[in-house]
Amino acid sequence: MNQQINIEYFKTAFGELILGSYNNKLCLADWRYRKMRDRIDSRLKEGLDATFIEAGSEVINNTKEQLNEYFAGKRSTFEIPLLLVGSDFQKRVWEALLQIPHGKAETYLGLSKKIGNAKAIRAVASANGANAISIIVPCHRIIGSDGNLLGYAGGLHTKMKLLEHENALIKNQMSLFN
Repeated sequence: MNQQINIEYFKTAFGELILGSYNNKLCLADWRYRKMRDRIDSRLKEGLDATFIEAGSEVINNTKEQLNEYFAGKRSTFEIPLLLVGSDFQKRVWEALLQIPHGKAETYLGLSKKIGNAKAIRAVASANGANAISIIVPCHRIIGSDGNLLGYAGGLHTKMKLLEHENALIKNQMSLFN
């Protein structure tokens, strides 16, 4: 292992993130204190045959700038080169997540249909939970078919705050969360 993933910790009003870049692409923007932290980190290190090094990079600086703009309400899309590290199925799910527009929520069933397999709800939920690029790959926009907020690496309170921040809880959805 002579490759490295540059990482930095980034505190936000929504929680602390760990940001990581590899070969000028963002491969990690995840909640620092999540349950699957070790599993996510191991997948990245093994998939890229690299180690974590605390060091900055242009991609990390750009990510912090764009996230700050997002949190300030000045940005709704991101322009950051991404490196998705996972199985082909996981990558399909994460690519589908990228198609969900700011201000909208989608269900696990809806996401399953978008990838062409309506019966893969549990596998889609698992891939959603394994997302290593939170907020930018918007797994927080996925809710249960009954409108309930289900699992989120940053916690359900943070998921609710992100959806509120994006005005994704519009009138026709607001009643689903009461």
